[in-house]
Amino acid sequence: MHAHNTIKPWLRHAHDELLETSETPWPDAEILLAWLLEKPRTYLYAWPERPLEPDQIARYDQLIARRKAGEPVAYLTGRREFWSREFQVTRDVLIPRPETELLVELALAHIHSATPEHPFTVADLGTGSGAIAITIALECPGTTVVAGDISEKSLGIARSNAERLGAKNVEFYLSDWLDGLPPQRFDVIVSNPPYIPEHDPYLSKGDLRFEPAHALVSGNDGLHAIRRIAAAARQRLQAGGALLLEHGYDQAAKIQAMLHGLGYAAVSTHRDLAGLDRVTMGKYYWQEGNSSRPK
Repeated sequence: MHAHNTIKPWLRHAHDELLETSETPWPDAEILLAWLLEKPRTYLYAWPERPLEPDQIARYDQLIARRKAGEPVAYLTGRREFWSREFQVTRDVLIPRPETELLVELALAHIHSATPEHPFTVADLGTGSGAIAITIALECPGTTVVAGDISEKSLGIARSNAERLGAKNVEFYLSDWLDGLPPQRFDVIVSNPPYIPEHDPYLSKGDLRFEPAHALVSGNDGLHAIRRIAAAARQRLQAGGALLLEHGYDQAAKIQAMLHGLGYAAVSTHRDLAGLDRVTMGKYYWQEGNSSRPK
């Protein structure tokens, strides 16, 4: 076995191949080789002189070629880390992203105000891989989480992730936003809905070319799904319940105005680690027998 058929030179080769097409050539090269070898990434640097078998080299070369063509690493390996847990992903679901952890963080902060006498119920709309719902369920075992998605294939992935990760307190439903969920009120409703305008040139770039369009695109201005969710959530929130919505970096002002117009209070927008507006939330109040209750 020649020296150039060892881990170190092949990592360098993969990096060089990906340099012009990937924003993260080193991590991509490492993740793909570690996945192929069924080892942690640290192994690659602990054993840089380990020889690679011819079939491993051939498979790695194919993976690099697919990544160079733009195919997301998460779809190549079938998994993606979210909140320090590994989730199964396929082309049927949106790839969980680090910025979505802000949505979970804000939801958890609200859920932690629950008491043993009044455990919270949470709804996750458009659950996809189940990353948001399952994370909340595992972090708050006393909470009941209800998750819906319009895609049966997505629900299959989500259920598989829940079972593998041991999330017992989450239920999944085939649902068009709130329409297919059980007829109850929730203390918290969260959603990372599609929010990209249908003619946005961003859709033809990077990983988005491979992800399901129904999880990305939402009307001419990207706000069609958010309008539906915000309007319908008023009938499904407990008094003072919170609605949390992930959105694009330039949509906060419109969503704040939308929520105010629908009667939400305490409306606020929160920035992700990149300093971009990412999640807007509001609370809805109504009283039994009072005209403030939504019709």
